[in-house]
Amino acid sequence: MAAALWGTDGLLRLPLAEDLPAGTVVFWEHVIVAAVLLPFLPSALAALRRCGPREWLAVLVIGGGSSALATALFTAAFQLGDPITPLVLQKLQPVFAVLAAWVVLGERTRAAYLFFAVPALLGAWLLAFRDPFAVEIAAARAALLAVGAAALWAAGTVLGRFVSGRLSSRDVTTLRFSVGLPFAAIIVAVQGETYTVSWDNALGLGLLAFVPGLLALSLYYVGLRSTPAARATLAELAFPVTAAIIGVSFLDSTLSVTQWLGLLLVIGAVTALGWHERVRRAPVVVEQPRAGAAP
Repeated sequence: MAAALWGTDGLLRLPLAEDLPAGTVVFWEHVIVAAVLLPFLPSALAALRRCGPREWLAVLVIGGGSSALATALFTAAFQLGDPITPLVLQKLQPVFAVLAAWVVLGERTRAAYLFFAVPALLGAWLLAFRDPFAVEIAAARAALLAVGAAALWAAGTVLGRFVSGRLSSRDVTTLRFSVGLPFAAIIVAVQGETYTVSWDNALGLGLLAFVPGLLALSLYYVGLRSTPAARATLAELAFPVTAAIIGVSFLDSTLSVTQWLGLLLVIGAVTALGWHERVRRAPVVVEQPRAGAAP
């Protein structure tokens, strides 16, 4: 559900990306959400103080990298590319996340994981490009920015799973935006852009901050507490599917035959994985025992 809400990002971000610098959009996203979550910040900081240095480092990476920097890279890619491609290029996220989950969390994937991951990644590739065998060089900059964002989001998936053993989902969400805010401010300063926006952008920024921002992340961290990172990151491929549907319906984009095929492959792979993990005795993702989760 959270990944599907992220798919609405394109509908809300496109008008803002046309009017405002990438860093400014990200800065105000963090300002709005951090202000709403301010009453929860003292308890989140108190919980963080009880954690060790690894959790502190994880929270810094989640806030500064996975939240502020990744979103800035994504918005910049959105300004350079079409409304759909930067969204679906997050298809590479599972590649980064599975490796990081193995290193950080000790999660193991059975060979059967490939039966779900390969079709999902193939589908996302088909969905990303109108002609999957003729990728235009002109889109390389946008693609590189989107891939960078995907790598940082993958790190956020794994590290969010890591800290969920010591921090509640509300605390993780609060810390993500609160820590990300100063990093977002630094990004604006480094880019030499303005911090000010007009009231014409207020509604769009508010919706962007709350729907694919606060609401989606809150649902995501609740689900991540009981979902291995390798499994969660494959489920996140619902994001490009929603993005493609919204792009076709509201952003005047069209899909080729191969792109529609890719959409069906992603839906089928994600649905099949969810069914398999519910009904099979041997799940494809094997998580290692962790310390007791936070309430």
